[in-house]
Amino acid sequence: MAESKNLRLDTNDEARGLAEMVLRTCRYGALAWIEPGTGAPVTSRVGCAPDIDGTVFFPASGLSAHTKALAEDSRCSLLIGEPGKGDPLAHPRLSLVARVVRVEKGSDAYARLRRRYIARHPKSEIYLDLPDFAFYRLEGARAFLNGGFGKAFDLAPEDMFLPGSELVSELARVEEGIVSHMNEDHAEAVGLYATVLAKAEPGHWRIASIDPRGLDLAADQRVIRLNFAKPLTSAAEIRPVLVEMAKEARAKLAG
Repeated sequence: MAESKNLRLDTNDEARGLAEMVLRTCRYGALAWIEPGTGAPVTSRVGCAPDIDGTVFFPASGLSAHTKALAEDSRCSLLIGEPGKGDPLAHPRLSLVARVVRVEKGSDAYARLRRRYIARHPKSEIYLDLPDFAFYRLEGARAFLNGGFGKAFDLAPEDMFLPGSELVSELARVEEGIVSHMNEDHAEAVGLYATVLAKAEPGHWRIASIDPRGLDLAADQRVIRLNFAKPLTSAAEIRPVLVEMAKEARAKLAG
């Protein structure tokens, strides 16, 4: 966050949409924390994923240096955003400034985070259930968005995250069943969501997660974002929306 405040642009819908894309497609990030005793900044690479409301979380072992440090001082910063092809500095990235909150095992929240994380990091299942692992959420995050050269924005939590609501709670209760059903019984439609609607390269595409504003689709090491035509207002809308999206994709495929 070295840019001077007067070089940053006024936050607008384009910036919010770009931040949403970076948040919803994140898989890894650079976690900065404060070293106990010295106060020096130290950075670790962590795997991460977004919760339904957009809050980013990551798993960590209790044996790791950053877990021990965050237990003493929960302040941190997480840089997310994949570089892609060409100049890495031309691709958007988001620096989240927050405090971490540990999510205890055995809770409904932990089960949801575990499911959402494994959908993006399938191989993580071999270590997530080890006794010393837990999930940590970045609560109350503000952010700095760098959307590429000349595109710098300050973002408040309300620019990035969905407020706690009954809709978020409803989706938390039904997401697992819908995702499983679509991936197992309607894989062809899911593939069309990715290749036709999102214009992604062919692959073994799966729905990784659902939120009120759209779908996250995953294939191998790739995660892409596909927003709904309009945000959901109730969890009951998700099935009709998915049916309409499949119809739209097939119509476009047919020319």
